Amino acid sequence: MDNKIKVLCVDDEQINLLILKRILGKTYEIFTADEGKKALQILENDPSVKLVISDMRMPVMNGLEFIKEANQRFSKVKYFMLSGYAITDEIQNAINSKLITKYFEKPADFDTIIKTLQEHS
Repeated sequence: MDNKIKVLCVDDEQINLLILKRILGKTYEIFTADEGKKALQILENDPSVKLVISDMRMPVMNGLEFIKEANQRFSKVKYFMLSGYAITDEIQNAINSKLITKYFEKPADFDTIIKTLQEHS
């Protein structure tokens, strides 16, 4: 690889992972996980991942639970949330406390996502 910044995308829907990989893969090296435990394993195995985009609603471990656990172990990574649901108080608190760097709503505006990732990478 040509030293692309590594981004981990976490979503339980394969189609969303495929779309993120196709669009962001032009600029970034993309890793994907369909649930939080796999995502934590990827972060464990590759400490050079810089950015994480996670869906909120996933089975077993939701996006916020995943980000909280990941941030405790990998605090230098920047975490973003991409969700089709409105911002809850819990998510707003995570944004206010800087646990989540930015919240993106689905359907995704990829220009905004790319611009935001560039600003934080």
